[in-house]
Amino acid sequence: MEVLENITYDEINIGDNCHYSKTLTEFDLLLFAAVSGDVNPVHLDEKFASESIFKERIAHGMWSGSLVSATLATVMPGPGTIYLNQSLKFHRPVKLGDTLLVTLCAKHKKDEKKIVTFSCDVKNQYDKLVLSGEAQVIAPTKKISLPRPTLPKLQISPM
Repeated sequence: MEVLENITYDEINIGDNCHYSKTLTEFDLLLFAAVSGDVNPVHLDEKFASESIFKERIAHGMWSGSLVSATLATVMPGPGTIYLNQSLKFHRPVKLGDTLLVTLCAKHKKDEKKIVTFSCDVKNQYDKLVLSGEAQVIAPTKKISLPRPTLPKLQISPM
């Protein structure tokens, strides 16, 4: 059984970094569209996308942003983290089959409210930057270790 364990505010040092990786699948793209309501045809319609500046379907920008959230929630600081602020700059499109690597680096700490600011870089499998920015969170102060939740199996039915 996989365990999630946080890194508390006091355990985080300036310069500490962590990573998280995920590959964009067709299922991810369709599920993100269904959950977010973003049905822009550049994400879903092959013909439409082939006539766009990208010449093929691309991921929702916020799918990449959501990987930053996943990293903060499951890696560092991990369980108990409270999101406060996020800035994102998109550098290039993410395409089906791309594998993204999120890197977070602790840049600043505010002791009074246990706030940590992280720089966020997301690169594709070619080491090309697709997203950069910063995230600010309240880091947990108590150690948490718990089983990783098992998510339900989902399927997408054709309409």
